[in-house]
Amino acid sequence: MSNHFSAANLKSPGGDARLDLTDLFVFQAHDAPDKTVLIMDCDPFLGGSEFHPQAVYRLNIDNNDDALADAAFSFVFSEPERKMQFATAYYATGQDAQDPEPGGEVLIQSTPVGFDAAAMPVDIGLCRMFVGVRSDPFFADADGALHNFQWTGKDTFAGKNVLSIAIEVPNDMLGPSDTIGVWMTVSLRKDGKLLQMDRGGNPSFDPILMPDDEKDEYNATQPVDDVKNYLATLSKVLESQGYPPGEARAAVLGVLPDILHFDRNRMAAYPNGRVPTDDVFTYRMGFLTHGRETSGGLKPHDDLLAEFPFLGLPNP
Repeated sequence: MSNHFSAANLKSPGGDARLDLTDLFVFQAHDAPDKTVLIMDCDPFLGGSEFHPQAVYRLNIDNNDDALADAAFSFVFSEPERKMQFATAYYATGQDAQDPEPGGEVLIQSTPVGFDAAAMPVDIGLCRMFVGVRSDPFFADADGALHNFQWTGKDTFAGKNVLSIAIEVPNDMLGPSDTIGVWMTVSLRKDGKLLQMDRGGNPSFDPILMPDDEKDEYNATQPVDDVKNYLATLSKVLESQGYPPGEARAAVLGVLPDILHFDRNRMAAYPNGRVPTDDVFTYRMGFLTHGRETSGGLKPHDDLLAEFPFLGLPNP
């Protein structure tokens, strides 16, 4: 799994697939070097069918390496009606970016969510956005990982769909630095308050590395507290896989805080950003097992697009 099924016992946060974030991608726009593409996916196997109307989906941007959001793109959705749903996108900076409520500038209001192959991106000034169903780009032999690395050669995620939010934005909207950190969150409104239900930065982090009894707490916390909260726990996980203690600590500090870093002066390939063809599952299996295991040699999905929003059309 990338971030699929990130709650305890490999379930969706809150028992709701719509609140289950799956993948985060960050890379330079192919046709515009002064722009960056950010993609967040959710709803593994399309278990919920639409975005949660009481949730706030968010892309958080840290541009000064303090593990706090300096810019944020928030997305909220209407109640679905007659197989239609509408999205509103916000862009916030400064202190507003750290407020869990959607705020700042309204980029676009009530744009239709695309539920079929006819859905197209929309232009928002110098930005582009897509919200809707896409083919899941993640590829992994999850059955093999769950059965003591007995690889089956089958891609668990081939032919599956997810809900996707993709934006292409000018680099200056992300801050003055050439290097940014990005993580995704989803929060649910309950009794008038927003409760964070899931988050993710590095791929295959929570489902693979985080102990089961820590997952729900991790999903509700913030990256700024990750080293304090999880350095000791994750170091023990790696030590159990054969890492010497000092090496385990250093390896964990390479992924904490759980933020995906991207230097746009270098080619995007995980761990510098992430593109949909990156074999992050093999990377994470090697990381977990001190290099003993791979993940069966699966290939990226062949339905990826060469242009925005890059993820393949919905599977039937």
